Amino acid sequence: MPGKLILIPTPIGNLGDITYRAVTTLQKADVILAEDTRNSGKLLQYYAIETPMQAHHAHNEHASLERIAAEIRLGRTFALITDAGTPGISDPGFLLLRHCVEEGLEVEVLPGATAFVPALILSALPNHEFTYIGFLPVKKGRKTKLEMLAKEERTMILYESPHKIIRTIADLMEYLGENRKASLSREITKKFEQTIRGTLAELNEIVNGKKLKGEMVIVVEGKAV
Repeated sequence: MPGKLILIPTPIGNLGDITYRAVTTLQKADVILAEDTRNSGKLLQYYAIETPMQAHHAHNEHASLERIAAEIRLGRTFALITDAGTPGISDPGFLLLRHCVEEGLEVEVLPGATAFVPALILSALPNHEFTYIGFLPVKKGRKTKLEMLAKEERTMILYESPHKIIRTIADLMEYLGENRKASLSREITKKFEQTIRGTLAELNEIVNGKKLKGEMVIVVEGKAV
């Protein structure tokens, strides 16, 4: 009987933010595919999960697709986790999931933690319609992407790292206008969780004046119709 691939969300900060189903699934899987085995090892130790791990990240996922698919055909079940949040959302996982689907193998995705939903709600911006952008291109295609976002009428959600946040806020302000409403959420679910709301100009002033830490979610209102 063939096995399957299961994508399992992990906590984005607070280790308590994992479902009972996720824990039991990790315990029962044959192998856990982890973005960083050292980081995931802390989570598995916390929940006394002894399932063996293998590394599965952006640098090796292309090379391992067929091997994992072959093992699933032989009846092994693989649980895929990333460092934080839901696999496949700006994290490794999409390529393997797509390959398994193309090969007719069973795939399951568990619900769970992701950073952009709390950030969107905390922004207090309209959320009946929104678009998830993820990380902006670092170089090639960045200008084109920003020009497209300037015309977007839905609320926009972007991810950014601490060392690039100043540049990204400045670019958004330049292309979307300094008076566009926005919010910046960081350290979601952690002790020093914070959400800053204001215009892009106000956020720009704040990020230039402080050394903010933690992965960040930027939410920006859409263009007025």
